[in-house]
Amino acid sequence: MAEKLVILSDMWGSKKGLWITSYLGYLQQYFDIKFHDTQQLAGVDIVVCTPENLYEAFQNGGRETAVAQLLNKESEPCHYLTFCAGGTVAWNAALQGLPMKSLYAVSPIDLSLDAPKPDCPVRLLYGENDNAIPSVEWATSKEVSLEVLPHYGHELYSDEQIVQKVCLSLLDSVIHKKFQL
Repeated sequence: MAEKLVILSDMWGSKKGLWITSYLGYLQQYFDIKFHDTQQLAGVDIVVCTPENLYEAFQNGGRETAVAQLLNKESEPCHYLTFCAGGTVAWNAALQGLPMKSLYAVSPIDLSLDAPKPDCPVRLLYGENDNAIPSVEWATSKEVSLEVLPHYGHELYSDEQIVQKVCLSLLDSVIHKKFQL
């Protein structure tokens, strides 16, 4: 039986998420995948959908709503692959008891750096031009794997090379470890 993988979109959800089909295409043969549109989880419904308005909606109750929705929808331990605000939602849900086997968060925003990390292996991936990168010292102290890729910005996850890198890395860490003695 395949491992379950929950994928949480960025704050744009399916509206600007054609890139998510690349992840699904690579991973669906190896995992039992459940996809959540983070914008829908957050109950965000804004008339003028700009990055600023969307971020503000997440800051003003959307993130908490998304965390509560995720806690209601998922109850079994599984792996999580998340993007942008989806990473923050999964992180916060894990701190509130969401069972996780692992968290691979690409470009998560507004992580609770003062709070403990989720009780599972955590990998964070950022582009060097992202302004939300936590420090190496923080990552070391929290025992979080932090990787920063040169020449990329916040939405690096939509680049096909990064899609391949993330999928191969996830497969290596989840699937192949099952067969090691």
